[in-house]
Amino acid sequence: MALRGKAWKYGDDVDTDAIIPARYLNTSDPVELARHCMEDIDASFASKVAGGDFIVAGKNFGCGSSREHAPIAIKAAGVSAVIARSFARIFYRNSFNMGLPILEAPEAVDGIEAGDILVVDMDRGSLRNETKGKEYRFTPIPPFMQELVSAGGLLNYITKRKGGG
Repeated sequence: MALRGKAWKYGDDVDTDAIIPARYLNTSDPVELARHCMEDIDASFASKVAGGDFIVAGKNFGCGSSREHAPIAIKAAGVSAVIARSFARIFYRNSFNMGLPILEAPEAVDGIEAGDILVVDMDRGSLRNETKGKEYRFTPIPPFMQELVSAGGLLNYITKRKGGG
């Protein structure tokens, strides 16, 4: 699976309240959540992000409250993957359960700036920064986790496995 888009760059410790502020947790509608994704740290994100773009961040992305709303908001905003130095463990698991691929690629994060065009080959474990002409490696997502992403998340995966879809 190859992904291509623009980088939106953020720092360390982006918590789930920054990803989707708690004041919007009265809905689980993905479209509504996407409208408010990242708004407290980047007011223009939701209106300017394009399908296929990437969020690139420092360490401990997704720390804070355990809420599925955060990866849902990111995915519904059109982000194809989140690339970070590291992820909070519960966010890591919630992301795959919601069908949002996330990649730990510390060296790549250091070499990416906001606006850079990235191409990610999920199967090969490669990330190319087309803007800078640099290529990085990351550990490919394990096959089972790729199946979760391809299915659109854990619930869809289970439904398909049971013959319901």
